Amino acid sequence: MCLTVPAPSILIAGAAASGPVSGWGRLIGASAALAVAEFARQSDAPVLVLAEDPRHADLLEAEVRFFAGDDFPVWHFVEWETLPWDSFSPHQDIISQRLTVLSMLPSLERGVVVASAPVLLQRLPPLNYVAARSLSLRTGQVLRREQFTESLSETGYLRVPQVTEHGEFAVRGSLIDVFPMGSEHPVRIDFFDDDIESLRYFSADSQRSGETLESLDLLPAREVPLDPDAVRDFRARYRERFEGQPGRSRVYRDVSDGIAHGGVEYYLPLFFEETAGLLDYLPRDCFVVAPTALDSVLERTWDEIAERHELCSLDPERPVLDPGETFATTAAVLADLQSHLTVNISAQSLAEAPGVVNLPTRLPPAMKIEARYEDPAGALVAFLDEFEGRVLFTTDSPGRREQLFDLLAGRDLELARVESWADFVSTDRRIGIAIAPLENGVLLADPDVAIISEQQLFGDRVRARSRRRRAERDPEAIIRQLDDLETGSPVVHAEYGVGRYIGLKTLEAGGITGEFLHLEYADGDKLYVPVHALELISRYTGASPENAPLHRLGSDQWAKARQRAIRKIRDAAAELLDIYARRAARPGHRFRWSEPDYRAFEDDFPFDPTEDQARTIDEVLEDLASHEPMDRIVCGDVGFGKTEVALRATFAAVHGGKQVGVLVPTTLLAQQHGQNFKDRFADWPVRVEVLSRFQSAKQVREIVAGLESGSVDVVIGTHRLLQHTRSFKDIGLVIIDEEHRFGVRHKELIRSLRSEVDVLTLTATPIPRTLNMAMGGIRDMSLITTPPAERLSVKTFVGEWNDVVIREACLREIKRGGQVYFIHNRVEDIARMGERLSKLVPEATIRVGHGQMPERELEQVMLDFYHRRFNVLLCTTIVESGIDVPTANTIIINRADRFGLAQLHQLRGRVGRSHHRAYAYLVAPPKAAMTADAAKRLEAIDSLEDLGSGFTLATHDLEIRGAGELLGDEQSGQIQEIGFSLYTELLGRAVDSLRAGREPDLDAPFDAGVEINLHVPAMLPDDYVPDVHLRLMLYKRISATESPEELRELQVELIDRFGLLPPATKNLVRIAGIKRDALALGIEKIDAADAGGYILFGDNSAIDPVELVKIVQNDSHSYRLQGSHRLSFRLDLADLEARFRAIEDLLQKLAVKPESRQAS
Repeated sequence: MCLTVPAPSILIAGAAASGPVSGWGRLIGASAALAVAEFARQSDAPVLVLAEDPRHADLLEAEVRFFAGDDFPVWHFVEWETLPWDSFSPHQDIISQRLTVLSMLPSLERGVVVASAPVLLQRLPPLNYVAARSLSLRTGQVLRREQFTESLSETGYLRVPQVTEHGEFAVRGSLIDVFPMGSEHPVRIDFFDDDIESLRYFSADSQRSGETLESLDLLPAREVPLDPDAVRDFRARYRERFEGQPGRSRVYRDVSDGIAHGGVEYYLPLFFEETAGLLDYLPRDCFVVAPTALDSVLERTWDEIAERHELCSLDPERPVLDPGETFATTAAVLADLQSHLTVNISAQSLAEAPGVVNLPTRLPPAMKIEARYEDPAGALVAFLDEFEGRVLFTTDSPGRREQLFDLLAGRDLELARVESWADFVSTDRRIGIAIAPLENGVLLADPDVAIISEQQLFGDRVRARSRRRRAERDPEAIIRQLDDLETGSPVVHAEYGVGRYIGLKTLEAGGITGEFLHLEYADGDKLYVPVHALELISRYTGASPENAPLHRLGSDQWAKARQRAIRKIRDAAAELLDIYARRAARPGHRFRWSEPDYRAFEDDFPFDPTEDQARTIDEVLEDLASHEPMDRIVCGDVGFGKTEVALRATFAAVHGGKQVGVLVPTTLLAQQHGQNFKDRFADWPVRVEVLSRFQSAKQVREIVAGLESGSVDVVIGTHRLLQHTRSFKDIGLVIIDEEHRFGVRHKELIRSLRSEVDVLTLTATPIPRTLNMAMGGIRDMSLITTPPAERLSVKTFVGEWNDVVIREACLREIKRGGQVYFIHNRVEDIARMGERLSKLVPEATIRVGHGQMPERELEQVMLDFYHRRFNVLLCTTIVESGIDVPTANTIIINRADRFGLAQLHQLRGRVGRSHHRAYAYLVAPPKAAMTADAAKRLEAIDSLEDLGSGFTLATHDLEIRGAGELLGDEQSGQIQEIGFSLYTELLGRAVDSLRAGREPDLDAPFDAGVEINLHVPAMLPDDYVPDVHLRLMLYKRISATESPEELRELQVELIDRFGLLPPATKNLVRIAGIKRDALALGIEKIDAADAGGYILFGDNSAIDPVELVKIVQNDSHSYRLQGSHRLSFRLDLADLEARFRAIEDLLQKLAVKPESRQAS
């Protein structure tokens, strides 16, 4: 066990907790957190630290943790991150964190609690609420399962098929999975009858178990109770408080049904006789450290609450409590504070008074590292020479620490890597470098110590908040997966065509029970597909489910459809290969660039790249450095950092001596990219020009002349750029942004470039055609699905026009200092809509922007919006690929039913570019008045509001409007007829055959794998895996395993998640292993029963012929060859274990041994 020695106090030495301290002044930079940490360590009581706002609270928490050390408890009571009386509840992770703090506060003896000051106004449940509704579990405890699941529901836990979020639980036989509030990981409770046999943590992503634990405290899942007594109290108080018919209120109806209504937390006083505040939870001897401006912070918050109340009290279906009922008043909070010892803190000097100490701190001088100077660390070294005390440098990441270490090494300085603040204080080295989340440094006097943060050395950087890593999104898997099949969904069977999925059915065939996929075809014909043949089944994508064809069993309809598609596919494959052959004949340029220069350019990026982004950049640079011309598509949600990928590729190409063309769909985007590229290349000898309608004819001539002479390195332009592709002196890279916005003619021109230069395509929603290309393995694809630091998903609402909602949406954004996009895509009545909005939201300043305005005027409107000179932009879809405005975090799209899915996704991506929660309101007519496709599009975008969903949306688009032909501009009926998955599979086959110089044989039957019949039940019983979708997914995973290790891992996972394998599941897993081995040997069928069976070899079997002859000669009584393809055997296989072992041994013998392979 590692024992952390606390650091001695160096800032407030001797200021013992008992001393009469009433204020600290001059707490500059990180010194506020240091003072709090030292004070709390000296004190015998806990300390509550108040920050002015949530962002400051996050920073303070991280800094106090660093200075206090890992062994000292630091808690953060977070804000809800919703506005007062919002119609949705805080995120479950936030509630989890708050309940954890509330549960331990009353008994806290030492430690620091950080909170933002406005939290003091919130009403909280009574002090005994959390303890009274918590459940304690331990191994060996007797607990009735039915009662336990009931109490979980009553304390707010939600029953789900699979646990992934805080506050959820799932029941599977003797296992109960639950994600307790306050726990970092979900817990798997294994029962034996009503005894708790074991408690284990498990991963929410992989569902695999981890370490065991002896006991577990389950906190309630909400800050409001929903048990029958609490609901009864709520109903009585609600009827007393609000006049009229309570049944008309959505809140009343939901809570009466035991449902946690969105935003129910703001009705908390109706659930309890008395409520509490955060100060009530604190022990009496707790110190409070508060900013000197606390009064004004609380007053400002109270004014915002009152304004918000005016807005929210307009909805008769959702009446709200008064501010004084929902929140405590500022006066009451300040009065409560009097009962605690309070220390006021300020960055400025405080007026002299008893107990006030102005600490000796100063701001550090400027010492930024300039990567392009001859001595990048010149200013820093000068500071180190002048400053006589000790210095601690802090960086955000190990990479930065090593970079700084390398920079200072070799300068005869006493350097040490230190793990913590205590480590630095106790070491005798003069200079330490630590990884710490400090934002601003400080110079301390007596003793002289300088704390210098990364920000002061490298400039502003955005810190990534730690978040749970989502499992990787595999492009193929998203389309091929069957786990989201609904009853009635169209599926494709490779041999029988398109049918409808009805469900999983357990049937008895030949005396053996098995599970089958039940499909329905035309005229009600039924087809039952055994679960071990799932590789023949794929989801149908290519048209909407209603328009998907339905084939007739026993007719040649499917065969004809396949033939028609095959003819088209042959042509498509030949054309694709023609492009490939032309590209292969012209080897690509191998780009070379200076590594130190590239690192310096990389350091100018003010963010830490996300994992996906870093991987994508590496893949692109690898492509550029290779012999083959690049053709990569980068798919990442709007604002996920695709532009940085383009900038890095541009740097590599320009420093490799080539020119770069960047093609964008709109003039506005050309202007923005131009600005971005010029800013990033400002310190490099790179000339960047923009070619668009904003340039005069003279400017265009000058730019074209620069392209011809080679003096222009990078040109960014709209489709006009395509007219000048021959003007480049030496073009090496073309970057296409938002490819889905270009027309067919332009795409043909782009395509002609592909065989000559490296092409990088960036897109948020790859249109089906590009998706097809990447899926067929024709183009490389990189996915960026990880959101940048502190990005939250866009909260999406779909509904009809409602004056109250529109007004609230605009005001919510304006009040928090933000801006609103209002999309109205009809120029003819946009002015009328402007008048309507002005009447509805008189507080807003509204300007109009659309494509029919003069260019200069439109540009001015957009620039004014960017510079926050007005707050509501009423415009057409001209902003779809427009400029990034980080302060615009609400978008309202009128008549959203008239937009395509890619368009809606792009528009929604205009907001949410910062760490603020963004909102998208899609206004559409009633469902009955919309087309079926429009309703589906809105459903798709509404259901996929998580970050990084662009790719998944594109696969929905495939279904809704049908996948496009890969090459020509015609929409092909072939994909609609046979489905996208089968189309790409056949295309892949054709391309592989043509590449290998063979005539593609697309009529060959599909490789249905090996048919194995051991006459034993092989299935996942429904009492073992009750959820149908999950069962279907597991069948697919079992049949897709490719190695014994993978199958073993899956077997361990099944036992872990669902308990010991039933005999039928053991058989299923074993058969999957036999099938994999048989497939590798080219065997078509294995049949084995009580008295023996046979093996059928395929035409291209890979068995060892010598071994086969040996087997037959050595035991001709048991083994016999019938023809060249069939081996029969007569053995006593009545025992199932003997049957499995006989087949496994036989396959092992027939496999070609490595030594005989070498000999041949």
